[in-house]
Amino acid sequence: MIRYILAAMLFAGPVVAQTPSHPHVIAHRGASGERPEHTRAAYDLAIDQGADFIEPDLVMSKDGHLVVRHENEISETTDVATRPEFADRRTTKTIDGRPVTGWFTEDFTLAELRTLRARERLPALRPASAAFDGQEPILTFQEVIDIAREGSARSGRIIGVAPELKHPTYLALIGLPMEPPLIEALSANGLMAADSPVLIQSFEVSVLRSLDQATDAPLLQLMSPLGGPFDRPDTTYSAMAQPEGLAEIATYADAIGVETGLIYPRDASGAAPTATTLVADAHAAGLKVVVWTFRAEDVFLPVEFRGGEDHEIGDMAGWLGRFYRLGVDAVFTDHPSIAVAARSVRP
Repeated sequence: MIRYILAAMLFAGPVVAQTPSHPHVIAHRGASGERPEHTRAAYDLAIDQGADFIEPDLVMSKDGHLVVRHENEISETTDVATRPEFADRRTTKTIDGRPVTGWFTEDFTLAELRTLRARERLPALRPASAAFDGQEPILTFQEVIDIAREGSARSGRIIGVAPELKHPTYLALIGLPMEPPLIEALSANGLMAADSPVLIQSFEVSVLRSLDQATDAPLLQLMSPLGGPFDRPDTTYSAMAQPEGLAEIATYADAIGVETGLIYPRDASGAAPTATTLVADAHAAGLKVVVWTFRAEDVFLPVEFRGGEDHEIGDMAGWLGRFYRLGVDAVFTDHPSIAVAARSVRP
């Protein structure tokens, strides 16, 4: 049975019942092209810009709380490196098979993490966003659910939440499994049903199979053009994107979340002229298709959508239009305002 978002009214508050136009716009870490990612300011701005979902990346604190950061290594997105009281926490770990040096959420209690302040991850590219550095704390998953609930009441629209579980195998191996606190949070907030406004994502397979047995909430298998799931070294995402792989995904998940290159591969020039059959193949397998991640800056766009050497912002709306016309079901974007506007004018 396909369990996907039906925009049921499960958030408390005076929300107007409605059916959002497809495709859904998912604010990738909030309006992260304009505010430091994973902050209340980024999420509130995304909701005000018309996003249907807000996305928190989830990692774990030392004391077992789900906290919201792009990675469990947090020197890129917080001021932890400037805090002398935490200097001795800097270390090197092997995360999903590769060495990473820095400060890690699993070495801090929630109370300690709350003392840190968020920073723009790409300050050279997004200096206007970096102007908001140092203003906001790290959020918990519950706080993001609360922001969505408050946004639903404020906007009169159902605002969903699309959490991504980061490094679940690694975290389980160090005694911090993600499934129990996630299920606890979903249950406490009435988000366990097939029509709940929630979409749970992971690049790994085992955690989604486990959650498929624990909740009816919609699940999404993330995939990229390169590599494969850390917990499935015998397979690749490219193989999973083939009809046989899609049929297997459909046994435990409701959607695939694919990088743009799996649908529009770029050629040697950096252009992306021709689409694959992945959208049609996934729909034939009974899976919804979500595409990531649409960003407005030239550096992230195919050459035919770039503004030129004198421009920093290209034609993200034009790039999005290709995917909208293919019939994708949702998109992740750092710039929700552009995605919402492009959706409203698509042919």
